[in-house]
Amino acid sequence: MADLLPGSGFDPGVDIEDEVREPEKYKVLLHNDDYTTMEFVVRILETVFHKTLSQAVEIMLSVHKSGLGVCGVYTAEVAETKVVLVDRKAREEGFPLKCSLEEA
Repeated sequence: MADLLPGSGFDPGVDIEDEVREPEKYKVLLHNDDYTTMEFVVRILETVFHKTLSQAVEIMLSVHKSGLGVCGVYTAEVAETKVVLVDRKAREEGFPLKCSLEEA
């Protein structure tokens, strides 16, 4: 205990290995369907994912053409929250828009 700096709780004789890891990241995905309008998808991308109009249109076209579009990459909690928000907004508007996440 004599090696401790007074009041610091730090022992200069002990090596502390810093193991700081980045949190896992997840891609939030929108899935194409035959009923959700392109306008609604763009609005979701602008409001929930804070995309510019041009970014939103680009992602929406990716969803439309390839069946899937990446809205962004987030930590698990943020990604899960965005999926829930999209689902809630889609149901309120009567759309079956599917939003999911996958590890990035």
